[in-house]
Amino acid sequence: MKKSFLLLILCFFFVQNGFAQRPGKNESTQQILLPNGWKLSPAGHSLQLGDLPLNMQLSASGKYIAITNNGQSTQSLQLLDARTEKIIDEKVLSKSWYGIAFSKDEKHLYASGGNDNWILDFNIQNDKLGKSDTIKLGPIWPKGKISPAGIVVNKNNSRLYTVTKEDSSLYIINPTEKQILKKIQLPAIAYSCVLSADESKLYVSLWGGKSIAVIDLVSESISQRIPVGDHPNELLLNKKGNILFVANANDNTVSVINTSNNKVIETIATTLYATQLTGSTTNGLALSTNEKTLYIANADNNCLAVFDVSKPGVSQSQGFIPVGWYPTSVKVLGSKILVTNGKGNTPMANPQGPQPISKVDNSGYHMGSTSNSRLQYIAGLFKGTLSFIDAPKPEQLKVYTKQVYANTPFTDKRTITADGEAGNPIPRKQGEKSPIKHVFYIIKENRTYDQVLGDMPKGNGDSTLTLFGRKITPNQHAFAENYVLLDNFYVDAEVSADGHNWSMAAYATDVVEKTWPTSYGARGGSTTFEGGRPVTYPKGGFIWDYCQRAGVSYRSYGEFGDYGKANIKSLQGHICTASPGFDMDIKDQVRVDAWQHDFDSLLVAGVVPQFNTLRISNDHTSGQKKGKYSPQAAVADNDLAVGRILEHLSHSKIWKESVVFILEDDAQNGPDHVDAHRSPAYVVGPYVKRNTPVHTMYSTSGFLRTMELILGLPPMSQYDAAAMPLYECFTATPDFTPYNVIQPLIDLDTRNVAVNESSRRSELFNFAKEDSAPDLDLNEVVWKSVKGEQSVMPAPKRSAFVILEKKKKDDDD
Repeated sequence: MKKSFLLLILCFFFVQNGFAQRPGKNESTQQILLPNGWKLSPAGHSLQLGDLPLNMQLSASGKYIAITNNGQSTQSLQLLDARTEKIIDEKVLSKSWYGIAFSKDEKHLYASGGNDNWILDFNIQNDKLGKSDTIKLGPIWPKGKISPAGIVVNKNNSRLYTVTKEDSSLYIINPTEKQILKKIQLPAIAYSCVLSADESKLYVSLWGGKSIAVIDLVSESISQRIPVGDHPNELLLNKKGNILFVANANDNTVSVINTSNNKVIETIATTLYATQLTGSTTNGLALSTNEKTLYIANADNNCLAVFDVSKPGVSQSQGFIPVGWYPTSVKVLGSKILVTNGKGNTPMANPQGPQPISKVDNSGYHMGSTSNSRLQYIAGLFKGTLSFIDAPKPEQLKVYTKQVYANTPFTDKRTITADGEAGNPIPRKQGEKSPIKHVFYIIKENRTYDQVLGDMPKGNGDSTLTLFGRKITPNQHAFAENYVLLDNFYVDAEVSADGHNWSMAAYATDVVEKTWPTSYGARGGSTTFEGGRPVTYPKGGFIWDYCQRAGVSYRSYGEFGDYGKANIKSLQGHICTASPGFDMDIKDQVRVDAWQHDFDSLLVAGVVPQFNTLRISNDHTSGQKKGKYSPQAAVADNDLAVGRILEHLSHSKIWKESVVFILEDDAQNGPDHVDAHRSPAYVVGPYVKRNTPVHTMYSTSGFLRTMELILGLPPMSQYDAAAMPLYECFTATPDFTPYNVIQPLIDLDTRNVAVNESSRRSELFNFAKEDSAPDLDLNEVVWKSVKGEQSVMPAPKRSAFVILEKKKKDDDD
């Protein structure tokens, strides 16, 4: 009976999903597949931490470990006993960010209070964190824009130094008197700081300045700036104080500085291959006890790079160590290597939320603002871990190195030649021609696969989680049915802040990744993530910059701009003046009207750009805010808009040489039973296959790689270079049949009129900017608008592959 049942499950799985990979652990290889196609096989053993641990510090004797968790959900400060490797105390903080430091006598632990603009001073007594005092730097956000980052304390605890990321300053403080002694303006936002061995100088990493500021503490002024790589963050000084190591996130490098003359004597490349492509995100440093070995955290490669630095200036690569997802800090304690992994060790589905359920339980889910909510909101879903790894001997390091390469889909060869097949319309390298000449890239807002396409019978969906099915999104359902159904596509981002960066650059910098959780947790801070601040830019820019350098014509309609005002230099003169940016009071029909009028003018002139980005964003919705378009009407408006674009384009004379890619910038606003990153995505065009379910695992970066290959552009990061192009979705035999739009089945002018708890909560939401509303609450009121105010969530289902794994375990038992 057991074997028959297992055979049935196997048949169902292979018929429905082929041999498609899905995020999660592979029991045969022990690798954990991430939604972006990269894998984990963390060395050592790990301890569960909080949401986004950004920094870890050891006390002077090595007795204590302190960790600050700075994510979107609960922020906290954790104190660990280094000997037992256990958390011995924890304090929840209303606001925090990165900075922590022990006093040398181990009686105080100082922590950044983030945008409360203060330093918290915790007394340590009997292995516990006592009640904190506060050292106030100024009024709290938004009146004060300060946000302390890195902190360091001198040996006798008479001076505390903290650098800031909002007002770009150094504050010199007497911690005993809680008195600010001096404020020094810095030339760029700062990340970390470290004292020289004789405490006469302070080195400050200028996160936005490509340099290290040297502060003379006698004159209390900047004495020098040392040029280093892009986005310098973590600093590490050896015991003698003569060598300073600087991690450069945007360069994938470590600068080695001789402090006697403040010259860079060496630049260490931390990548797995010889590449200039961004994407390793070097952001953590630690020296072995004998200071002969340097361990370097590569956040986006999920590994440590290991170097012999016994001879400064001629460092030698020793190999790599696999760690968890997005390592943020590394320290050495005796023979142990300690690593904080910002996103933990595994991807997750989120079928229980964010939305209402019937009752509260004790399963560990974060409680929302209402008593009947169990929430699995993507922004706070992935809890960090602390890895404890025995320093490897050479033979073990060889094994670890092989694991890291096995986990990494990126290779230098893929940078030149992508995966593909001969004769496919998608070229495999630059210089090869495609019959497709015009790419239209439509970016929508914040939906999961199950929310929209969970009712598609040929896909791996859960219809009980579907809010905007066929009746609301008939055109998107038609795209999925008549062209290719993609039920295994995952966004590379968690929210819109990093989503628009991933959608336009196949990468989000460490500045973006480490700061958006603060603003999304309603804790203040700068929120311009869509091209408004150069400090957030990837090293090579965005896809429009690559088009400009390659001579590829391009135009944007509302993406990274608003009514002709471009957010980045490369879009100036390349943006439609009639196209609005994000604005939930403007229908998507207005956006289509603007595009259509502009497109027709360009078509007549024979100058339709090769690359076109269109922002069609009303599937974000305005919740149940009274007088605003209802969620269903907003999503239906969005669906009609993309349908109209396809109809108009497909009836034009350039349709024979065109393709349309449609995706969400992120999947944050809903549940999905496979993975919280899974999202609806569509490919439509004459060279796209018809009536074909495609279960291959794709990502945002894979979509970008496909566009790049069509347009003759190089990859922008290690992520799109490594990603699988969508060649399986294409055919060399075109079908030029135009698309005819399906008119909406509901009234697009339907407004929210109900007065209830959800409408009252929605009145407090800010819809002036994407994701400014509290997402947990917004998701819940959207669910209730469709399912009813008193609705409860159905019992969760699991995909077939999960059932199969469970059944196999049962049989083995």
